Amino acid sequence: MITSSSDRLRLWHPRGELCAVCRRPTRGFGWFDPVRSKQPRPSAWFCSMACQGFWSRLARGSSAVVDLTELEKAAIRTAMKPVAEIMEEIGWEMRLIDLSEAQVFTLIEVAVGGFQDAMRATAQSADAEVPF
Repeated sequence: MITSSSDRLRLWHPRGELCAVCRRPTRGFGWFDPVRSKQPRPSAWFCSMACQGFWSRLARGSSAVVDLTELEKAAIRTAMKPVAEIMEEIGWEMRLIDLSEAQVFTLIEVAVGGFQDAMRATAQSADAEVPF
């Protein structure tokens, strides 16, 4: 039995979920399919209103997201420059298996961070209209 507001919040808040746009931890902004009546309803969670608005504008134009969108491909291309800089430091002739754990961690952190930053910049540069 739920007795306090903190208990209700604990059930509602998407703990451990990542933003559907930039993959950062969510901050309570969300969306669920209002048409579908059976549980569980498809849902998405976001870190900010900018990411939520960006996602809803993209979702209006497509029925399903299977392949990378052009914006996601552009974000990957943007992330290639910082990854190349790290690879320059590591050495291009190194095989992935020969890298230390710290080098692999840095490489992944730079790649993911570059992608997230590019997606966040795209979401913030779009108009800030609230989707509801």
